[in-house]
Amino acid sequence: MDNKTKTPTFDGQDFFIGIDVHLKRWKVTIRNNRMVLKTFSMDPKAQQLYSYMHKNYPNGNYFSVYESGFCGYWIHRQLEQAGIRNIVVNPGDVPTTHKEKEQKRDPIDSRKLARELEAASLKSIYIPSRKQQALRSLSRLYFQNVGDRTRLKMRIKSFLHFQGCDLPRIDQMRHWSARFIHWLQSITFDNPEDTYHLQQLIMTLEQKRQHCLQILRYARQQLREVSVIQYLRSVCGIGFIMAFSLYSELMDMKRFSNSDSLCAYIGLVPSVEASGDKEKIKGLSKRHNKFLRKRLIEAAWVAVRNDPALTQYFAALIKRMPKQKAIIRIAKKLLCRIRYVWLNEKTYVKGVIK
Repeated sequence: MDNKTKTPTFDGQDFFIGIDVHLKRWKVTIRNNRMVLKTFSMDPKAQQLYSYMHKNYPNGNYFSVYESGFCGYWIHRQLEQAGIRNIVVNPGDVPTTHKEKEQKRDPIDSRKLARELEAASLKSIYIPSRKQQALRSLSRLYFQNVGDRTRLKMRIKSFLHFQGCDLPRIDQMRHWSARFIHWLQSITFDNPEDTYHLQQLIMTLEQKRQHCLQILRYARQQLREVSVIQYLRSVCGIGFIMAFSLYSELMDMKRFSNSDSLCAYIGLVPSVEASGDKEKIKGLSKRHNKFLRKRLIEAAWVAVRNDPALTQYFAALIKRMPKQKAIIRIAKKLLCRIRYVWLNEKTYVKGVIK
């Protein structure tokens, strides 16, 4: 009698792995042949997952998916390096039943991901390179500091109002010039604690200003040889900060098949409800890139004053719609021109009607 045992092999079989990622533990579901094989918790280590799959389902084809979020893309890179073909998806794009929405738990989420991966209903988001990811983080760091600086200004104004201090006219405060900062530093109160409070706020504001300047100097050094930045800066309304933001957020213009998909990514498309013969347009889509849409609209206001072709187009638009809606059309047209300049590596030409 032969006592030798044979190890099962899964040559050519596909295994679909849904991973609900968390900081300390992953919830993992494995599917094969439209059947759930196992759902379990594990340490957040890609190599450990591959070792488990190789031990229990040797020689199989391993596919995995997880939702984008706080963990970024390091998990994706480690899974790919370990030998598991992985995709990262937008949580809002994962088909979800009403029951799954009402009973949201980690095992349910991982099973849902594995199910939809096997059904081929998921589309991966764009995975940036390490360099692209670093530039995007640098750009967002700058805008986070700008936000902190704005909040500090509001705290200073609120504190002065609370103390009954008369502030200069709005036009004098708008840019918070060195003269205005010097005036703030000269303010004293009867109680030394209040004076100290104000001085600390001003000192923190100045530190944030210096941080912003340092980030911009470093970004200019890193992007000095990037030709796309120069082409983007030739577009009306686009300065270095906006060009830097566009380059770091969009990364690769070729990943957008057309201008409509680019506008949808930025969020310059309407949110629509349509049923039968009825259609309701509810304004701009809530799904947007928060680092670009607002700033692109601000750039459109500048472009409308400096590009004769856009000035003419805007004048025609405001005859039949409010200015706030018209500027969205201008922003879309400006974005299409940005796409053309980027893809063709050509300097922007003012006054061209397209």
